Amino acid sequence: MPEPLKVLLVDDEIVRAAMIEEALAGEGHAVICRLTSPASLNDMVARHRPDVVIIDMESPDRDTLDSMALLNRENPRPVVFFADQHDPHSMQDALKAGVSAYVVDGLVPGRVKAIMDVAIARFASFQSMRQELDRTRNQLAERKRIERAKGLLMKHQSCDEQQAYRMLRKLAMDRGQRIHEVATNVIDILERLEKGQ
Repeated sequence: MPEPLKVLLVDDEIVRAAMIEEALAGEGHAVICRLTSPASLNDMVARHRPDVVIIDMESPDRDTLDSMALLNRENPRPVVFFADQHDPHSMQDALKAGVSAYVVDGLVPGRVKAIMDVAIARFASFQSMRQELDRTRNQLAERKRIERAKGLLMKHQSCDEQQAYRMLRKLAMDRGQRIHEVATNVIDILERLEKGQ
């Protein structure tokens, strides 16, 4: 049986929120925090650490979108948004703000489990792509630093590219550092030298 989920629920209608809680409890999940507005969403997620966030409202207003964007930056979680009305612009804005699943026509208790599963899977996939992109960006930045350091060494030491790279590699081994860290130090020192000339 799948692990029960801890859910943070945002819903300003008490009766509807109680129905959602009941539907989730029927599936073995627990609402650990219920908010009537998304104003403190990021703080509450940081405090309660839910597995998933469910927001049920007519459509996302500017404050809600800002709250979701902040959450996506600081405490990313799968977010399921149940909207009463279909508005393509609101849906696009919500997805850009980090919503994993956007469902129109409100919440139907029997569909909650399947929708949460989709949202969690989409969120995991998106997080994986985001991490891969960050890794690629970091590797590119490291390569650029190494290339810059080699260029400066070639200029200041009157050597070729291979010799410059060997110098960087030797420095890295001697200091027990990664080559891009040594490259950063070399750039700092040689650029300061150039400015002082």
